[in-house]
Amino acid sequence: MASLRTALGGFVLACLIGITIQLLLRSPICPVPLELPTTSPELPPPNDALQKVVKLGEGMLEGPEDVWLDKEGTLYTATRDGWIKRMHLNGSWEDWAKIDGGAALGITASASGGLIACDPIKGLLKVGENGVTIIANEVDDGSKIIFADAVIEASDGGVYFSDASTKFGFQDWIMDILEARPHGRLLRYDPSTNKTSVVLSDLAFANGVALSADENYLVVCETWKFRCLRYWLKGEVKGKTEVFIDNLPGGPDNINLAPDGSFWIALLKLRSRWLDVIHRSPMIKRLIGASFPGITSLPTTINSRATIVNVGGDGKIIRRFDDPNGNVMRFLTSAVEYEGHLYLGSLSTDFVGKLSLLEA
Repeated sequence: MASLRTALGGFVLACLIGITIQLLLRSPICPVPLELPTTSPELPPPNDALQKVVKLGEGMLEGPEDVWLDKEGTLYTATRDGWIKRMHLNGSWEDWAKIDGGAALGITASASGGLIACDPIKGLLKVGENGVTIIANEVDDGSKIIFADAVIEASDGGVYFSDASTKFGFQDWIMDILEARPHGRLLRYDPSTNKTSVVLSDLAFANGVALSADENYLVVCETWKFRCLRYWLKGEVKGKTEVFIDNLPGGPDNINLAPDGSFWIALLKLRSRWLDVIHRSPMIKRLIGASFPGITSLPTTINSRATIVNVGGDGKIIRRFDDPNGNVMRFLTSAVEYEGHLYLGSLSTDFVGKLSLLEA
């Protein structure tokens, strides 16, 4: 009987080993350990300021990730159902433009009128009263843009935007964080030539993009490295790249210039005890990639928190606002300042948040 149990145990063990090997071979990712921050920059204390937001368009918006306001105060937001919706000064909402078969992530104003939007499937889009036009879906080296993410237009007409990953598309974004290899890049579209070139490559999930007030440099977020880079556009250091801020207490998503020249950065709360353990083991990550290839969201215990930080031009944090339990805001993805208020986008709400900076 003992020998039978031993033989059976050996058979089960061999089967488990075989299944594990097959899963490892089938995995869509080739991961490496992800180095996570052990220390954070000196931060103001946590608070619950984000619980004071006013909900705009509640129940009418599906995951309004990014927000933009024009000079008159009309608010635009891109939603997961493919609509770019806008709120007029009287508080009424309008289904303004529909991206058929897609959904914009980042949006920004264009000097020529309308908006420029990043669609993770279609590429870089021009959106206006006359509809939606694709203006770039590949780079001049022939490579496809498969994850257009965030965008900003410079005063010379050049459009800087991020391609979050050249390997994983929008539906597989979690595979990118599990693999932890730098597949992202920063791109520039030149309307005078209708060409798109690579500005920076090998970025760790390239996300938000913002220009400084004088346009001497731009800042691009690397979500999985919990940092932002500064790329110099002018002066003696033109073309140089340096770390703008690192060891952030969350993964930076969108970044927007504030009226005073500082930046607002929305942070994704991508840390937990179990996730930190997983990131240290390529084998565990490879098994997860093979076992759950369609995974598209993180556990609600991670999504149900929100933090934004205000960072000066010197890369130091000035202010922070939190909703530590996700009672009102969660999975915060963007923050735009306009006339003393912050307008907040999120993938997990059905409204745009409005926060008074005086009350906060």
